[in-house]
Amino acid sequence: MTITSARGRFITLDGPSGAGKTTTVQALSQELARRGQAVHETVEPTTSPLGAFIRDHFSHIRGRALACLVAADRYEHIEHEIEPRLIAGDTVVCDRYLASTLVMQQLDGVPVKFLLDLNAHVLMPDLAVILTASPRLVAERIAARGPRNRFHLDPTAPGREVELYERTARMLRAADVKVLIVGTDNVTPSEIAASIADAIPRPSVTSAAPTPLSTPQEP
Repeated sequence: MTITSARGRFITLDGPSGAGKTTTVQALSQELARRGQAVHETVEPTTSPLGAFIRDHFSHIRGRALACLVAADRYEHIEHEIEPRLIAGDTVVCDRYLASTLVMQQLDGVPVKFLLDLNAHVLMPDLAVILTASPRLVAERIAARGPRNRFHLDPTAPGREVELYERTARMLRAADVKVLIVGTDNVTPSEIAASIADAIPRPSVTSAAPTPLSTPQEP
């Protein structure tokens, strides 16, 4: 007799550079495994040829062209890696996803409506985690490890990132995506991982399609 597993959960982690995403992904995977879940870690841009191209050319491909490449990589990611793993019953933990696009590409001068249209048909996460930290701490962490991309050369970027992630969280919630915002200033990765694991929604027999993301109205 073949036993089929329930569909897995899709968890995404985004946040400003220096907020501790990679460390938290590792801690979360360990925490979920400890709780008996099969976990699959992944990342965007992906490790596919397209994702590798984006990483290699990030310094000089900008604006709408970069946004289109990132979206193409995401659709391929969903089709060939994320969806199959979810169908197999794994909990998929992704280091950067849609929220990062809505922040980083806006920092790159791309209008939010263009980004929303590009990503209108992507798979929404069951839980979108946004890690945050004070702009001062983000700047200190970036300075300590050294700049890793062109955004790190802009001294105003940490504050702008934090603000844009707050706006992005509101947009995701308006689209019926469950969002968890976690401050990382004074907590350990294991503590953050436990709080995220506790917040993951249980699989349900039926689930409503999420509301499409819409362009936020300025006050």
